[in-house]
Amino acid sequence: MRLIKTITLVGSFLLALSCNNSTESENENYSEINSIISKMSIEEKVGQMTQINLDVISKGEIFNLQTPHQLDSLKLDSAINHYFVGSILNVGGHTYTREHWEDIITEIQTKATTQGNKIPVIYGIDAIHGVNYTVDATLFPQQIAQAATWNPELIKMGAAVSAYECRASGIPWNFSPVLDLGRQPLWSRFFETYGEDVYLAKQMTKATINGYQGETNGDKEKVASCMKHFLGYSTPLSGKDRTPVWVHDRQLKEYYIPTFETAINENALTVMINSGELNGIPVHANPEILTTLLRDELGFKGLAVTDWEDIIKLYRDHKVARNMREAVKLAIDAGIDMSMTPNDYSFNRALIDLVKSGEIKESRLDESCRRILWVKQQLGLLKNPIPDFDYYTEFGSEKHKNIALETASESITLLKNKDNILPLKKESNILVCGPAANSLNIQNGAWTHTWQGIDSTYNTKGALTFYESIKQLSTGKVDYSLGSNLNQLQNIAETVAKAKRSDIVVICLGELPSTEIPGNINDLTLPKAQQELIKAISKTGKPIVFALSFNRPRVINEVEPLASAIFHCYLSGDYGGMAFAKNLFGDVNPSGKLPFTYPKHTGSFIPYDHKYTEILDINFGKEGFDPQWEFGFGLSYSNFTYSNLNVGKTKYSSNDTISVSIEITNSSSLNGKEVIQVFVSDTVASITPSVKRLRAFKKVLIEANSSQTVEFNIPISELAFVNLNNKWVVEPGCFVIKIGDLEKAIVVE
Repeated sequence: MRLIKTITLVGSFLLALSCNNSTESENENYSEINSIISKMSIEEKVGQMTQINLDVISKGEIFNLQTPHQLDSLKLDSAINHYFVGSILNVGGHTYTREHWEDIITEIQTKATTQGNKIPVIYGIDAIHGVNYTVDATLFPQQIAQAATWNPELIKMGAAVSAYECRASGIPWNFSPVLDLGRQPLWSRFFETYGEDVYLAKQMTKATINGYQGETNGDKEKVASCMKHFLGYSTPLSGKDRTPVWVHDRQLKEYYIPTFETAINENALTVMINSGELNGIPVHANPEILTTLLRDELGFKGLAVTDWEDIIKLYRDHKVARNMREAVKLAIDAGIDMSMTPNDYSFNRALIDLVKSGEIKESRLDESCRRILWVKQQLGLLKNPIPDFDYYTEFGSEKHKNIALETASESITLLKNKDNILPLKKESNILVCGPAANSLNIQNGAWTHTWQGIDSTYNTKGALTFYESIKQLSTGKVDYSLGSNLNQLQNIAETVAKAKRSDIVVICLGELPSTEIPGNINDLTLPKAQQELIKAISKTGKPIVFALSFNRPRVINEVEPLASAIFHCYLSGDYGGMAFAKNLFGDVNPSGKLPFTYPKHTGSFIPYDHKYTEILDINFGKEGFDPQWEFGFGLSYSNFTYSNLNVGKTKYSSNDTISVSIEITNSSSLNGKEVIQVFVSDTVASITPSVKRLRAFKKVLIEANSSQTVEFNIPISELAFVNLNNKWVVEPGCFVIKIGDLEKAIVVE
């Protein structure tokens, strides 16, 4: 039996506290804020805490606005002069031009700063893979594809572009990034995550927060980030969006809190709360989560906003309140600062009544107003609420598009390349078919020009689909035939005939763009019509390449053997078509790696950091963990081999850092980027250890026919887990460091 002697890790908690202690400068800033609050009435304070949908102040009915879109001066007057609204968001509409955004923002902010309480509005939007509600903005791959690059520096550059273009649209608040882990592949928002692994997601989190916010307060090229969705949102037992989540406190701390803690340590300004219930309690009504954990333990001092109608849902759906008034009291007592009500003023009226009746203290309103005004101050809104729209000359520039193209190119993941059939010769005669072959909507996914991303009316002019991109790069004959839409065979005889005349067939598989509840499905199996298309093409004897463009991993085990090569393209954005074509032809050497475990079966969702008991199958063999492809997998056109793994020494103390080095050789004639992944196994622990955990990675360019030594420094604290007492600990004993097929054992004393 192992002697359990724990090293408790308190450093990160103390750091969080120290980082959030007020400096002299911050106290001066709060002096300005406190002065503003001291002059505000109860109604004005409640108004600051109210967020409404743009539709509420627009001509027409909510979700049925007049066209062309215009603000309604009477409705805007009511919002500013009667309800003193502190925030507005846009969700239900569609893409507008920058010129229209300039008109909207200028009119709103002029009204807000000259009338009412004269405090500027903070406008928020879901620009989750680029500023998707502004015409000609740069649209990047979705978050899951960004994670597949394993290149945090590239993701930081992309986030900075999105921040710039958001500000160029007059919008200072971006409801991004999603920091929920993608460990339930059935979930409709899986594509919005950075995948299943804590360490990878933390690195992407840090990069994105820094890209959005930068380091300078009031930077006119930066926006407020919004951590989504605190806490536990992404692991519903049913796999359906906004349905109950059950996660043990220890698992929450080890797997689901670290991304948020990382973002808080990087000074993330806002957080959006989980719409659902966690362990039987709606998160919007849980002070243990929203105050004790978020504020007291993690040290978050920014603005906490609800998601869509989530206070209303406390009585309508969760049934923990009898009416809106009780729901508002629960949410405010729990720690909510701002309510995305968002289609009426029911929150506003209920909270005013609760304060005037003495059921909620006015000082509680001061708390939230102080946070809201602090965020506005950090963004420079209190001094410059209307941006200089002419400043943003690089909006939609070639520079920005090239970063999006590079991100998409590095995300494309080669999963199969039988007999090295790829890269494809450009003079080949190619048939491109399948539902994703010629669809920018499937290529981009949801949150693209509209909420669900299914309206092609607003697609980016000049953006190329998979088919169009292949045709542009090819010097041979490129033909197109649909063959199958998402769920039904189309012109299949014509498609098969064209396949027979081709050298190779590229079948682009996909699913309907969707998110949140509209994206709920019952089965991960690839739709039957798309399987039938593959089988029909395979009978021609022509080699087949799959291009997968899914919201989540769709199970393809039945047709996978029919493909000679397979690419996962994720949801790769406006430049994903060209990125795929460049990977297909070898203009780009594939370097993407899976940020999740790709399941082989619809009922087998075992992550890579599984437990040893999950290796065993029902017959006590070693095939319980049997994915289609493992986490971190991805092929290259180069041939990489690993050698000379060195760990410096074999024994380490609790405050040591492990020095790891590995030599990588590229024995091919192609330059290539390789992701070196360092996994560590804790051989024995007081909590059953994972088979392995990712503890470090680097993406490096290794030139043709050359070798490179890559070094890592891994603090012993990175080997920690959460023990029975809910404490982060490293237990002394043996750990095995693994890179590729090589491994070395060390001892922590």
